[in-house]
Amino acid sequence: MNITTIGFSKKSLRTFSSMLQQNNVTHLIDTRLHNTSQLAGYAKKDDLQFVMTLLNIQYTHDTDLAPTEELLKAIKKKEITWNDFEKDFLNLMQNRKIETKINEFTSNGVPCFLCSEEKPHHCHRKLVVEYLREFDHRFEIIHL
Repeated sequence: MNITTIGFSKKSLRTFSSMLQQNNVTHLIDTRLHNTSQLAGYAKKDDLQFVMTLLNIQYTHDTDLAPTEELLKAIKKKEITWNDFEKDFLNLMQNRKIETKINEFTSNGVPCFLCSEEKPHHCHRKLVVEYLREFDHRFEIIHL
C-alpha cells in the first residue's frame, strides 16, 4: 500500500496537482501547524481545499501531525539539532497516539502527507510517515 508525501515549495500548482494525480492520491493530509499564510500561495488552507475538491481528492488539516510552535521555533532558530528535533517530535507523535488515525488516513485509497518543505530530508512529514509505517509494515513510502 502506497503512502505518499509532498511539499508545495518550489512547485507550481500545475506540477503539484499533476504529481498528486499521477500517484493516484485520494486523500491529502495537511500536516502544517499554520496553513493560512499569504506566503503559502495556492497552498493556503481554503484555496488548497478548493483545488482538492476540483481534483476529487479529500482534504484534511490535522495539527496533531504538526510539531508544536515551540519545537518549530527551536529548529528554525537552530536552537536544537535535527536529531533532537526528530527525538522530540517522535515523543510528541507517541503522546498524541497518531497511529490511531491510520485507518482514517488510508481508508479511501492513497494518502499524501503535505507540508511546505520542498524535500523530505529534514521535514516532519517524513517523520510522520515513517512513524506510521512502524504500525503498518505494508506501507511503501513515496516522497513526491
